[in-house]
Amino acid sequence: MITLYFPKGILIFALFILNVRALDTFIAAVYEHAVILPNRTEKPVSNEEALLLMNKNIDILEEAVRLAAKQGAQIIVTPEDGIYGWVFTRESIYPYLEYVPAPEVNWIPCREPKRFGNTPVQERLSCLAKDNSIYLVANIGDKKPCNASDPQCPPDGRFQYNTNVGRLVARYHKYNLFASEIQFDFPKDSEFVTFDTPFGKFGVFTCFDIFSHNPAVVVVDKFQVDSVLYPTAWYNTLPLLSAVPFHSAWARAMRVNMLAANTHNTSMHMTGSGIYAPEAVKVYHYDMETNSGQLMLAELKSRPRWELTYPAAVDWSAYARSVQPFPSWQSDFRGMIYFDEFTFTELKRDTGNYTVCQKDLCCHLTYKMSEKRLDEVFALGTFDGLHTVEGQYYLQICTLLKCQTTDLRTCGEPVGSAFTRFEEFSLSGSFGTSYVFPQIVLSGSQLAPESHYEVSKDGCLRSRSGTPLPVLVMALYGRVFEKDPQRLGQGPGKLQ
Repeated sequence: MITLYFPKGILIFALFILNVRALDTFIAAVYEHAVILPNRTEKPVSNEEALLLMNKNIDILEEAVRLAAKQGAQIIVTPEDGIYGWVFTRESIYPYLEYVPAPEVNWIPCREPKRFGNTPVQERLSCLAKDNSIYLVANIGDKKPCNASDPQCPPDGRFQYNTNVGRLVARYHKYNLFASEIQFDFPKDSEFVTFDTPFGKFGVFTCFDIFSHNPAVVVVDKFQVDSVLYPTAWYNTLPLLSAVPFHSAWARAMRVNMLAANTHNTSMHMTGSGIYAPEAVKVYHYDMETNSGQLMLAELKSRPRWELTYPAAVDWSAYARSVQPFPSWQSDFRGMIYFDEFTFTELKRDTGNYTVCQKDLCCHLTYKMSEKRLDEVFALGTFDGLHTVEGQYYLQICTLLKCQTTDLRTCGEPVGSAFTRFEEFSLSGSFGTSYVFPQIVLSGSQLAPESHYEVSKDGCLRSRSGTPLPVLVMALYGRVFEKDPQRLGQGPGKLQ
């Protein structure tokens, strides 16, 4: 008996011939899409109803693609779940899925729409890439036949995956599903999807994959891609997991271009897209006030590793090993950040030196405030341990943050504004990993400009402009991949 499985992933379409000579730069585009969601229902709708909803979303994406192409964009990334949303069960997602073949079949849906059955979404996306001479990155669900007698098939007799996708030039099945993605299955193996263009080599992964070694780190370190294409449906979780700070920090630390397209849904705190180079943030969008989408374009170097401005590798523990822990005459206290118990110490003066430790990680902070306000409290915190809620992954984190109120029990709770300004700061930690992502978020959830801080080769995040900054949170977010469980995600459909 043949049944079906459904991977979720990314499809990349291109149907045009670029100039064969290599290009030194290219115009990248990302579109933060306010997705039109289906009505919440436990029962599947008809194929016609599903296609009607998907075409409404594609109508909006089509305008963004056309506008980007008119402005010279050669590639555009659209968000995860951008065509049908995320309000589904395993059964109700089925009418929205299409069979997505491997790129090796050399298929152009715009020219052969019936070659692999009924594939109207892929046909339309393919024609959109063709008509606008652009690489188009879109996220849909994929369905594949599998044998119901296979013990790896789920109880309902099918797999369901999250997939990224004119000629179909690349297809990526999302490997690390988030806990809430019960409508999709985990692929059996991690895919390392890359493809070459006249403007560099690209790698692809999706949303929660960014926390993983496979495939996120592998496509950069082993396959040496120049740019990462990153569709996501990311809900901002302050203070450490807001989309723009985390994604830009990842691009900086991994020393790679990143095109990150988020969905836009303010009721779920979903916003934050951008185009990031290894040495600088090119453009980003963060908007919790309106319900509209946003198109962003920026010029990037095609092969950043070849550039004189390419940042040097960082030894993230060198500086911390060179200094003695600062003495403290006050008690540390505990606080929670996204289910993890941090060790904190309060910043009690307008200038000071503090060290706080947990297990093998000691974090060192030197700072000077313009004024120590009585109505705001800041703390230095550290975490060294396994995160176990909504995924399992090992973290080492040093963070300076504003507490929600003057009550120390609120340290680590979300907060959006800060009035205290830091004239000088230096943050470092004795990390046991080379994968550390530095971020500085200012009041109003804005990024600190690169001109105001630097990351030294010996692993110190420090101020350099003398401009007082209203810091909301400053963090060195480390991932210790060798201490991870086998797979990050959890939930139904996990293959044992």
